[in-house]
Amino acid sequence: MKALVSHFCVLAAAIVLSQVSARAAQFDRDILPVLKTYCYDCHGDGAQKGGVSFDTFDSPDKLVTDLDLWSRVLSQVSFGNMPPGDKSQPMPRARQMLLDWIETDVFKVNCNNPDPGRVTIRRLNRSEYNNTIRDLLGISFRPADDFPPDDSGFGFDNIGDVLSISPLHLEKYLMAAGQALDKAIQTGPTKLRATKIGADGLEGGSERGGERILVSRGEIGLSHDFPADGDYKFSVRAYQHKAGGEAARMGFRVEGRSIGEVRVAAEQNDPATHEKTIRVKKGRRRIAVSFLNDYYRKDGPRNQRGDRNLIVEAFSIAGTLDQPPPEPPVSHKRIFFRKHTPANRAEVAREIIGAFATRAFRRPVESVELDSLMALWLMAYSQGESFELSVKHALQGALSSPAFLFRGEIQPDPDNADKTYPINEYALASRLSYFLWGSMPDGELTQLASRKRLRANLAEQTYRLLRSNRALGLADSFAMQWLQIRNLDLVAPSEKHFPEFDDALKQAMRVETEMLFKRIVREDRSVLEFLNADYTYLNERLARHYGMSGVKGEQFRLVSLESAPRRGVLTHGSVLTITSNPTRTSPVKRGLWVLENILGTPPPPPPPDVPELGDKEVTGATLRARLEQHREKPVCNSCHRRMDPLGFGLENFDAVGKWRDTEDGAPIDSKGELVTGETFTAPAELANVLVARKRDEFVRTLALRMLTFALGRGPEHYDKCAVDQIVREMERNDYRFSSLILGVVKSVPFQLRRGEGARSGG
Repeated sequence: MKALVSHFCVLAAAIVLSQVSARAAQFDRDILPVLKTYCYDCHGDGAQKGGVSFDTFDSPDKLVTDLDLWSRVLSQVSFGNMPPGDKSQPMPRARQMLLDWIETDVFKVNCNNPDPGRVTIRRLNRSEYNNTIRDLLGISFRPADDFPPDDSGFGFDNIGDVLSISPLHLEKYLMAAGQALDKAIQTGPTKLRATKIGADGLEGGSERGGERILVSRGEIGLSHDFPADGDYKFSVRAYQHKAGGEAARMGFRVEGRSIGEVRVAAEQNDPATHEKTIRVKKGRRRIAVSFLNDYYRKDGPRNQRGDRNLIVEAFSIAGTLDQPPPEPPVSHKRIFFRKHTPANRAEVAREIIGAFATRAFRRPVESVELDSLMALWLMAYSQGESFELSVKHALQGALSSPAFLFRGEIQPDPDNADKTYPINEYALASRLSYFLWGSMPDGELTQLASRKRLRANLAEQTYRLLRSNRALGLADSFAMQWLQIRNLDLVAPSEKHFPEFDDALKQAMRVETEMLFKRIVREDRSVLEFLNADYTYLNERLARHYGMSGVKGEQFRLVSLESAPRRGVLTHGSVLTITSNPTRTSPVKRGLWVLENILGTPPPPPPPDVPELGDKEVTGATLRARLEQHREKPVCNSCHRRMDPLGFGLENFDAVGKWRDTEDGAPIDSKGELVTGETFTAPAELANVLVARKRDEFVRTLALRMLTFALGRGPEHYDKCAVDQIVREMERNDYRFSSLILGVVKSVPFQLRRGEGARSGG
């Protein structure tokens, strides 16, 4: 046996060594010649443009360990940005061979055995919390607006690795749970609604310093609208000026009829409240108090002199007292779906609490969890609380539970990174609903999951969720983050240079971009319209800013851009403003925005010693001329030659998105040529070039961003297989928005996961 084991070990070692040797041989035979021929001019033989050099590693094995380097190479080579257009280009076969080697040997991508990755358990972000409370309880309440802001990662605020939790979060969760349940549940008699009327709202007597005084017989009162027949509590805060041998007597009157009197013994430093229950008919009725025992004596014995007066500070009317309690709200009935009796109250409480926890946890509640919640109910009930209030204590516990506050999946083998398995159907329902609705699964999704039929009906359910108006929430949760439009809240264009820019214009810009996205979602249009839509949504304020006539009023409406120089989101005021400086445009920022968010090929960060663009580098020159001079510096050229042409194509729009033909008296030159050779002369042409020649880059970028958002984790190299699948789904369906969503939902990382750590061999 020992000999057999030894033989096996020797054989295994020989196989590993042969694989290593084969890899090294392939690198020397196929890859190194490509790098030397097409890359070493800039990235070898001592050259390190962009900080990249291929010949500073001791061996191929060490070279492949620099994953950041190869991630950049993969991106630049696959999109044709490298080698630059003015350099010798490899044949398509050589280019593909390099790409295949990076994916298989460096990143270990194997689409025949795809890695779904893993998603960190994460808390609900603020938007998801508000939406879940709304759908769980059926109330309009946004408690999470008061929570600490959510951190963002990879461009989104739903990424598990950055959604930290603090002691302040825990405090807010407890408070929010109580406040939400107070709104949802009617736990006892409704408090009387009191209307207080100060002296200035009363009639009669003389007003003095916020009080009304009766110095002789008379009355103080008002006409009040009573909403219903019934008994009301009529309260009067009053005191007396003491004189004579008795206290002031105050009479209560309704519609001129006396209904009783009280003694007012309180004096100025300590007024008292006197109450009377009055029965009135619905409608406008006069209520009043009268002074019944005026007294005034100027002479005589000292103890008999004085002036007795009645002073009224305020009335209060509360009621009605004899009306039955109001009908419980729908939210209350939804929770308390079964009546209880003294004989079955514990059984009913367990059923109510269990049903609520199952919905709140988005999966069947476990017995031990339900026992803990029932303990809260029992503790409150044994201390004399009502049945409903005791249930509320248990539900508050459920809303404070990690099972409600966090999203995650049960893992059968959590420590085995090589074990891949489908997430269960309850987790799949949550992934789908939080992806498209930003909220908990509805009843139909939950029922399908309980019958293990959701996966079999996933496409149908995806289309159902997309048809709902709730899916339009993707405009804020996804699009506003993908396009960085939320940064509009942070921009502050110079008031001196752009006096017309205000909050109303800023909000109109945001709405324009939201409504374009919503139309594409609602009508299932091509995602390419993000880039070249020949229509937009404007109100009068934004249309005037754009120099377009015929749009009146605050209401947004669909407007054709057929005769306008604008196309798609690149020419929206929102995008143009967030990519500008306070006093001027920034072709660099605009070009960088396109590379990052549209083409998915951001340049590396600039070296720390790169000089900034000076406003006076070329006296009297346009911004374009200054940038072209800046780009002549070798250290700046490699990145700026990619960014600047894209930004130049948008230079006809000023720093707040308004069209202009000149800059400081000089004509605007919006011509450009991309590093891959495509040319354009105007913003609309740039949009058309991106659609016609950069479609693949855009679609892949959008697919990866949507997958990142759907999963709540950052992209990984092995996600290439999923992105390829999503893109194929889109190509087959004319790039319709639904095909993007369905491609994400059908993907391996959306439906499967694996254990923690890295897979063996990769």
